[in-house]
Amino acid sequence: MPSSALFVQGLHASIGSVPILKGVDLQVPFGEVHAIMGPNGSGKSTLCHVLAGKPGYEVTGSIEVAGSSVDSLDVHQRAQAGLFQALQYPVEIPGLELEVFLEEAATALGVDPRQAAERISAQARRFDMERFLGRSVNGDLSGGEKKRSEVFQLAVLEPKVMVLDEIDSGLDIDSVREVAEAVNEMRTEDVAVLMITHYSRILNYVRPDRVHVLLNGVIVESGGPELADELEEGGYAAVRSRLGIAAPKTSDHTPKVSDLFTDTPFDL
Repeated sequence: MPSSALFVQGLHASIGSVPILKGVDLQVPFGEVHAIMGPNGSGKSTLCHVLAGKPGYEVTGSIEVAGSSVDSLDVHQRAQAGLFQALQYPVEIPGLELEVFLEEAATALGVDPRQAAERISAQARRFDMERFLGRSVNGDLSGGEKKRSEVFQLAVLEPKVMVLDEIDSGLDIDSVREVAEAVNEMRTEDVAVLMITHYSRILNYVRPDRVHVLLNGVIVESGGPELADELEEGGYAAVRSRLGIAAPKTSDHTPKVSDLFTDTPFDL
């Protein structure tokens, strides 16, 4: 088994003529949890989308999962290669029961149906999801329950790389703790976890091995968990000041209400 579950080199991404990622290098070994932290608009969600293979971006650079390139693969093929993303805003799928969804997903990954049923049953008990198996995917679930369901689904499908896109977003303290406990349950030597966040509160419960600071589409610094503590104290302004990075320019244009709504929200 390769030492790195996820290896990213020289990753650039843009939408049309607008560059968002400007040369991201990242290596996440098996068995480790890494956190990507950055302010709004730094490129965190774009990084998630590009790793997962979301169309609509112009991308250069390389992405490897367990030593194999996934650059040319579609979303479902990257999942088959072992890269899964837990969504920041999990969607409801009316009419599709969670258990049926997981059975079909596991079959698509080549898991024997009997083994898939055993995994679903075991992980449902582990994550207290048994009562939700007969419901539509994410139907009538609270924010915390949806995020816990995402981790439960990952546990059943056993990815090599888990990309968690702001899994703490919109949760209260109790829900953050519950979701963090679910993530910690998933920490094994066979999986790498990449957590995307701009708050450090979840990192009080899921202590990362490495923290990477993403500013303006580039990872400007990497370090241990203490780097998240520094961000909690001084914010991103302190990191910019220490590294001599200029703050982003503010626009003199006062946006109209209509400017705040786009066809692709949360893409940056």
